[in-house]
Amino acid sequence: MAGNSQRRGAIRKGGTKKGAVVGSGGKRRRGLEGRGATPPAEARTKHPAAKRAAAAAKAAAKGGGGPRGSSGRAAGRKDDDSPEMVLGRNPVVECLRAGVPATALYVALGAENDERLTESVKLAADAGISILEVPRGDLDRLSANGMHQGVALQVPPYRYAHPDDLLTEVRNTAEPALLVALDNITDPRNLGAVIRSVAAFGGQGVLIPQRRSASVSAVAWRTSAGAAARLPVARATNLTRTLKDWASQGIQVVGLDAGGDTNLDDFDGREPTVIVVGSEGKGLSRLVRENCDSILSIPMAGPVESLNASVAAGVVLAEIARQRRY
Repeated sequence: MAGNSQRRGAIRKGGTKKGAVVGSGGKRRRGLEGRGATPPAEARTKHPAAKRAAAAAKAAAKGGGGPRGSSGRAAGRKDDDSPEMVLGRNPVVECLRAGVPATALYVALGAENDERLTESVKLAADAGISILEVPRGDLDRLSANGMHQGVALQVPPYRYAHPDDLLTEVRNTAEPALLVALDNITDPRNLGAVIRSVAAFGGQGVLIPQRRSASVSAVAWRTSAGAAARLPVARATNLTRTLKDWASQGIQVVGLDAGGDTNLDDFDGREPTVIVVGSEGKGLSRLVRENCDSILSIPMAGPVESLNASVAAGVVLAEIARQRRY
């Protein structure tokens, strides 16, 4: 008894093991907490609402209708009613900085803390976004390669305007219509940049087709620098039919193309106008082109054959805004 026994409660000398930190969650949990207002019920891990939200996230991760993500980029959607998951520390913190609407921030249990994670948690707490700690395996199932870096942001689906409602809203303003329609634009960064330019130069909205088009995802929202929160984006079941309907109501439909028959220097943009922008590679589709009142080209001094879609839209919008100021 006396040889190897140790008095109960005695502290072993030279030991390296530290006792557990007293308090709910210990140091690790306190390091993740934001310093904003009191978190909502879903953010309190012991609260029933938090357990329900974590169970919903787990169910989505197993493929029950939820989205699938990929490292460092926004996850694609299976349908328009599904939320989007943004994965990776840089994309998540950039979305939160840009004010992208989000419903929940998921942090993997045991995730290594750094400045990006700390800032993400603080921004989410300040914005009233639920902060949930979940098993790493739940995030692994959201990512094709598991490179989520221990964090994911859930973004609800964007609410599109109806083309008829957009036109009615524009006609109720004092300014003549200035709209941009996108044809064959599949890059969400281009969509976000166009939304930003339309807002910057006094446009009232953007029209996109329902199929074969980029959607207002977290990437597009982030690229728009928050303009997506102020500018309506409508989605047409049939872009050509919608443009024909708008033309019948007195709006000139002007397509952009490097080989257009009208030079931007000779264009009068003071009338109600919708500018139709095609992709840099495919350009305008045949039916859309045939239903344009004119095809506009941008004069360029150098040997560049074409401009990026969002750049071309910005150039034309800036010229129209200049004309309407005088």
